[in-house]
Amino acid sequence: MSTIDIETARRVAKLARIRVADESLPQLAEKLSGILDFMEQLNEVNVDGVEPMTSVTPMRLKRRQDGVTDGNMQDKILKNAPDAREGFFAVPKVVE
Repeated sequence: MSTIDIETARRVAKLARIRVADESLPQLAEKLSGILDFMEQLNEVNVDGVEPMTSVTPMRLKRRQDGVTDGNMQDKILKNAPDAREGFFAVPKVVE
């Protein structure tokens, strides 16, 4: 059984950028421990020989033909851009 202590719960909350009040940390630690216990329980399941599936009913994934589509629509696409320069989308600078 995995147990998460309060300091680990505090660190997880900080890493997740979630503000958790000190009085709520014991409940968070308990819930995180429960999640880890469930994950350990899932690891005990033998899945050897089990094929991956997309659904509980047998079906194939929809496929489309791999072919060249209409290209050369730069003007139509850039018409929707709020700011386009020299044939490209222009975006505000975010890094100095």
